[in-house]
Amino acid sequence: MTQLENLNQYFTENRERHLDEMKAFLAIPSISSLSEHKDDMYKAANHLSDLLTAAGMENATIHDTAGHPVVTADWLHAEGAPTVLVYGHYDVQPVDPVELWDSMPFEPEIRDNIMYARGSSDDKGQVFMHVKVLEAMLASDEKLPVNVKVIFEGEEEIGSVHLDQFIADHKDYLKADVVLISDTSLYAPGKPAVVYSLRGLTGIQIDVRTAKGDLHSGMYGGGVHNSIHVLADILASFHDENGHIAVEGFYDNVLPISDDERAAYAELGFDAEQMKEEAGVKTLFGEEGFSYLEQTWARPTLEINGVFGGFSGEGVKTVLPAQAGAKITCRLVPNQDPHEIVALLRAHVAKHQPEGVDIEITEFDKGKPFIAPFDHPYVQAAGHSYETQYDQKTAFIRSGGSIPIVSTFDEILAAPVIMMGFALSTENFHAPNEHFHLENFDKGLRVVSDYLTEIASIEKI
Repeated sequence: MTQLENLNQYFTENRERHLDEMKAFLAIPSISSLSEHKDDMYKAANHLSDLLTAAGMENATIHDTAGHPVVTADWLHAEGAPTVLVYGHYDVQPVDPVELWDSMPFEPEIRDNIMYARGSSDDKGQVFMHVKVLEAMLASDEKLPVNVKVIFEGEEEIGSVHLDQFIADHKDYLKADVVLISDTSLYAPGKPAVVYSLRGLTGIQIDVRTAKGDLHSGMYGGGVHNSIHVLADILASFHDENGHIAVEGFYDNVLPISDDERAAYAELGFDAEQMKEEAGVKTLFGEEGFSYLEQTWARPTLEINGVFGGFSGEGVKTVLPAQAGAKITCRLVPNQDPHEIVALLRAHVAKHQPEGVDIEITEFDKGKPFIAPFDHPYVQAAGHSYETQYDQKTAFIRSGGSIPIVSTFDEILAAPVIMMGFALSTENFHAPNEHFHLENFDKGLRVVSDYLTEIASIEKI
């Protein structure tokens, strides 16, 4: 049998064991944003280190950071072959509201060949898939076709706060010819996709104060500022009626969408009715002059994520709220700088700030956008490997989401970043009843195996 036939047999014979091991990994509540789960983060890191060692990887190490630990390992005995750096994250989002789950989020269940658990698709299930590929190759052939390093972090869901510095401090160790990530989705069920661009992310919180405390509306109403009125005016000023962002200078550095990209998006056969059904909305709305895929992949956004202030209990409380606030995030596209965008947001708020009203701006974490040439040999090889398991041609697409650390890999390691995901956009990551279709787990094992084998024959660039 060929190596890939041996691997296929290994995956088939060990499938039940692998799924049981995946359940054990998913059962660890590695919620990075909640301090009460700090011990669980170390438990997950140790568990992952043990899985890597059992798979045959060498030098598995848990690195302390100022936040949650980073796990690394390597196998570097493929002389002359490219070096692949595999990245993923073992942290997950909180599970609230837990009452909306059909099964407990950290008690994994398989129903109809679908794994239900928090982290099953984002991203622990896909991280586990890569570990099992390495295990299978080392068990079947006692070697890997390429050199492999892994870096798995525990802070992706909170902005990879400390990973930039970790990569900078360990750039010599992490040096690689290509970075491989499975933290994205297929374009559609059965339709594989290589993501070559991601949007960046930045944001602010706006806190408005108009008085030292809430005021009686009968005594002061009509005579002083109402904090919610002030906030509402500012928020309304961010967009015009056609969905364009009205912040001066916001679009200045946005790269135009090429004709080739527009043509490629048109060939994907986007179904607006299906998208409306998936989102549970009656109509789609976005920046005028662009298609839905262009709006969500290649154009920037400014979203109001939350508004707070005043009285919201039962009945009426006749006060003028002294304080109100809002949280705003922006998805950014290639050539936009998060720091510059925040400066523009600050200037816009200041322009609309009434006299006598105090406004405080708090900045959120920032992530740069990313774009790579999709004609790169390592990118194209990913498309070929997908097609060994999927019957449709691989799409090369942008993603509207953000993986901030990707631009860091691009800048510090100067290696192409290949995003080969196996999740589906409908799998409820970040929401109740997150799940992972095991059909794509099975195919993913074989696709990644083929990819590592194929790029071994590509001359190092």
